[in-house]
Amino acid sequence: MGKSNVIELEGRAGSIDPLTELLRTGARQLLQQAIEIELQEQLAGYTDRKLADGRAGVVRNGYLPERELQTGIGPVTVQVPKIRAKSGEAVTFRSALVPPYVRKTQSLEAALPWLYLKGVSTGEMSTALEVLVGPEAKGLSASTVSRLKRTWAQEYQAWQEEPLNKDHWVYVWADGVYSGLRAEQTKLCALVVIGVNERGEKHFLSIEDGVRESTQSWREVLLKLKSRGMNIPQLAIGDGAMGFWAALEEVYPETRQQRCWMHKTMNVLNCLPKSLQPKAKQALHEIWQANTTEDAEKAFDLFLKTYEPKYPKAALCLEKDRDELMAFFNFPAQHWQSIRTSNPIESTFGTIRHRTKRSKGCLSRDGMLHMMFKLGLCAEKNWRRQRGFDYLAKVITGVKFKDGIEITGSNQVAA
Repeated sequence: MGKSNVIELEGRAGSIDPLTELLRTGARQLLQQAIEIELQEQLAGYTDRKLADGRAGVVRNGYLPERELQTGIGPVTVQVPKIRAKSGEAVTFRSALVPPYVRKTQSLEAALPWLYLKGVSTGEMSTALEVLVGPEAKGLSASTVSRLKRTWAQEYQAWQEEPLNKDHWVYVWADGVYSGLRAEQTKLCALVVIGVNERGEKHFLSIEDGVRESTQSWREVLLKLKSRGMNIPQLAIGDGAMGFWAALEEVYPETRQQRCWMHKTMNVLNCLPKSLQPKAKQALHEIWQANTTEDAEKAFDLFLKTYEPKYPKAALCLEKDRDELMAFFNFPAQHWQSIRTSNPIESTFGTIRHRTKRSKGCLSRDGMLHMMFKLGLCAEKNWRRQRGFDYLAKVITGVKFKDGIEITGSNQVAA
């Protein structure tokens, strides 16, 4: 037997892998959409059956009772539509994807990760959907797969054009997501932007094709967001990729910058011997976990004093972004957990980096974006409201904060 390309979905003991949860949420929508396309194809075969007044002779007739498929990623519910002939003759819709009486499949957990993470080209999706129910899915046609693929593309295109001026976007997180898969001769990279509005709701604002996170690629992303009506965000959070920050200073120069402490920690530790990394990591932790700017500055200086003599590259890596690493202290403490890192993006797409395996086949760039778009929308539904959302209005109106605390008349002199 050849080497399997299936991605294993293993979570920590007692927990559900984030991707497994997303796939469980997205599985129902994916199956329902594919079944609907199957139905439309079958109805198209009855277009010649007309009533005397010209109306369709075979029509939809509700749904069968909801069914639950027991799978390796948990239960997935589906509803199979029914059809009827107005002439009274017997007609039945039978889904090739979910045949009658199928209640359990051992392969759904293999098909869905493969479908989402290995691409959505016609050939690959056809194979993946066949795996859903085994050989019974032989009736799945290439045209069904193509129509499903076009539906995803249309949804993605419409989403890209949605206006953004209905909300005030307070914070935005930006990151380049590399999938580990390849398209043509280059590594796939998607430029992702998430925003939180004044109500504390987080949404994907952009998922675009990128070229090595270049300034030009990020400039195009930000200009498109601006053309859709996105206001000037109060703060942007991202890693040290210079392309994004250079583009941000051109398109939204008033937006403050916060470097991601998670990425910065990894970059600094990579400049140190492994034997020193645990102690250095704790020293970095003392900086961004400090309660005040003063304490953070002391810890910052101590790190430089400790490591600069023998490891100047590590010290320089930290020092060069000093101001941007400390920006979060001037925002509400209730938001610090969210705005110190680019975790909203990492937690959604991080599993793609870790779980995709290189394969001989190529994933199209469009297929990659459509997959990430669908995965992202599934993730959005499970996101919690921004902690301390009631402080967002104060950030918007320009209320000043020092060490996470609002500056009022009583503490303004001390500040």
